[in-house]
Amino acid sequence: METESKQNNLSTPIAIVIAGAFIALALYFGGNGAGAAVVPQPQDVQQPTGNLEAMKSVGREDHIRGDANAAVKIVEYSDTECPFCKRFHSTMQQIMTEYGDSDKVAWVYRHFPLDQLHSRARKEAEATECAAELGGNDKFWAYLDRLMEVTPANNGLDPAELPKIAGYVGLDENKFNICLTSGKYAQKIEEHVQNAVATGGNGTPWSIVVAKNGKKYPLSGAQPYEAVKQLIELALKEK
Repeated sequence: METESKQNNLSTPIAIVIAGAFIALALYFGGNGAGAAVVPQPQDVQQPTGNLEAMKSVGREDHIRGDANAAVKIVEYSDTECPFCKRFHSTMQQIMTEYGDSDKVAWVYRHFPLDQLHSRARKEAEATECAAELGGNDKFWAYLDRLMEVTPANNGLDPAELPKIAGYVGLDENKFNICLTSGKYAQKIEEHVQNAVATGGNGTPWSIVVAKNGKKYPLSGAQPYEAVKQLIELALKEK
């Protein structure tokens, strides 16, 4: 499991492990040769402390890639400066290429900035909301994709790049700056953070896979494509 831990007054960092996905991750990174990643060993293997049923229902205010009525929804709580989120973003793009066109999976993106690690992530989250305000759902995803593409992660993106990304995806930079400086989306970001914690999120990326019948599966960390696919196939069997 590769995830960045959240430390706050509500809870202490807890390693959340999904046995099957963790094994898949170990196999995925177990190859030989230079550059092979080492799977970090969790310091404390426990079950999630939150309640998956506390997840706020997916609604019209959410940012959804794919069909909102898809059989399976993956609700991701993410930090734009987390290197594991950056990796998982690419994995989810691959998932949507396979499952999105057939309306089997929808990707729901929510914010989970880890302030103690990435002081710039919260404002970046607001920037994505401003992109949505100015250009709708398509521009939200275009902005997020570009941000994830260009950020070095670990608080490495210069804030001056935020309006440039807006311009890159075809938004009015002046209107974008007015929105971003207003702070109007700060409360929405905080609500996402609190909901992530309530559901058991202690690090990023933290995701919840929701089957058509409402059954929920936790998905912690930047799990590899095959592990995510395995969980999707399990959820698709639910009636």
